[in-house]
Amino acid sequence: MSGNTTENELLIQTLNSKKKSRESLTRSPIMSRVTNKNSREEVSLRSSLFREKLRYRLHRRTEGVIDDIVFVSARVAVFIDGFFWQGCPKHATYPKSKQSYWLPKLAENRARDKRQTVKLRRTGWRVIRVWEHGRLFPDRRVVKRIVDTVRARLSKNPVERNRNVRVSTA
Repeated sequence: MSGNTTENELLIQTLNSKKKSRESLTRSPIMSRVTNKNSREEVSLRSSLFREKLRYRLHRRTEGVIDDIVFVSARVAVFIDGFFWQGCPKHATYPKSKQSYWLPKLAENRARDKRQTVKLRRTGWRVIRVWEHGRLFPDRRVVKRIVDTVRARLSKNPVERNRNVRVSTA
């Protein structure tokens, strides 16, 4: 290392020697910020459901599938699907670069979601999938659909409903 070489220059040399493209240097930090839990839309929907006095579990593994929101005693699983990852028919945008990588990956995401939905339904779960809609989310109709489904399933099965009630002895 010469006396004039700074730490940043060494980093640039290292990256160039590994043939990292500028595109991957900018895309990697962007992709690392993509989360699969607690998105703004998910938190907003949870708040609306909580205001309706519904209580739920988050990110729970059910029949080998991780749900976004799950109502265990009602056997209702809610998934909030993103425009990009699940491919909303109206709002999805697709990458213009590296389509040979992204298009099959996104198609597999949709196929996996269908398999998971079928698996849960076969074991008696009601699956509700909703599209995130940014600042418009959650739509009152979405909240009503979930609330009505959970309450209907709870009223049909009072034994199951009481099975998961916690009793405080304090």
